[in-house]
Amino acid sequence: MPRFSNQSNMKLDTCHPLLQELFREVVKEYDCAVIEGHRTRRRQNRFYQQGKSKVKWPDSKHNVMPSEAVDAGPWIENKGIPWQEPNQFYAFAGFVRGKASQMGIQIRWGGDWDGDNDVNDQKFNDLVHFELLSTQKKTAIES
Repeated sequence: MPRFSNQSNMKLDTCHPLLQELFREVVKEYDCAVIEGHRTRRRQNRFYQQGKSKVKWPDSKHNVMPSEAVDAGPWIENKGIPWQEPNQFYAFAGFVRGKASQMGIQIRWGGDWDGDNDVNDQKFNDLVHFELLSTQKKTAIES
């Protein structure tokens, strides 16, 4: 069974409990790594300047504590994170989104910002980005 490295666990620990719950379930079935949880002002503004983020500090969900966003990606044995293979990220995101739905956790993925399941209509792709739409779990009564 896959499990997180100490580094991934430390990064996930900076995230909202719902993201922690979700990704601790995901890793049981899909090997993955947490790239980032909470993001500092300096790092957020650097990512903005580099074009890796569309927002400056403090407007990212990564900038609150606990973080309401996590960057995570698939982990391939003997390869690591397959940065040059976007299809791996699409497959991983499908799994994460399905697991979140099963768990009643509402998320948005950076490969489908508008949530319409059309991954070809994005102007900015952030395939490792997952963020909470709500900090409340959806119950069967609310569904």
